[in-house]
Amino acid sequence: MPAAEESHGVNSVVGNICRLPPDVLRETCQDILSYLQGQTSGVDSADISHRFQTAEVPLDHEAQQHMIRFLILTFRTAGKKNLSADELVSKLEEGSNKWCKASIQVLCTLWSEHGASVHAQQKVHSMLSTCQLVDVQWKLAMAVSSDTCRSLNSPYVSLLLKVLEPSGQISQRSFEMTIPQFQNFHKQLKEMAAIMETV
Repeated sequence: MPAAEESHGVNSVVGNICRLPPDVLRETCQDILSYLQGQTSGVDSADISHRFQTAEVPLDHEAQQHMIRFLILTFRTAGKKNLSADELVSKLEEGSNKWCKASIQVLCTLWSEHGASVHAQQKVHSMLSTCQLVDVQWKLAMAVSSDTCRSLNSPYVSLLLKVLEPSGQISQRSFEMTIPQFQNFHKQLKEMAAIMETV
């Protein structure tokens, strides 16, 4: 991305952050900092979106996602580099001239309170940066049409996995298995669980 486009993108996100009332920004950042300190399993975008709607902040879904990713990346990078609150403010102001004083003050105060803890957690996280399985949902159904089932009305298992990405976003993955495939999958999970108990 050219520097001018990148700068415009950052300025747009910063402009949206500055549209948030300070208390809403503080709550949103606290959710992100809780995740980065290892206190929660991820950042719940739906909860943050509801908070914005309640505060009557008119941001579309994409703008909200850009803002959340920007704040996660900002705090994560500051944690990895062990920045002080003043250093964080300097970096933010170097990156964009669109910051308002109230938003900078919220970020500075929160980083003063939580920065050391985020730094400690990021040191641990850098050694273990993989996706994490957050939730598994499954259901048994009958195939009406399928590429893999030889006959219709064959039973299959539908799985929905919620996965925590290293970025902090929770994504969903879904897939279907025939009964023999699911039985093999179940067997492999049991073998993994048995091995993990010995570690």
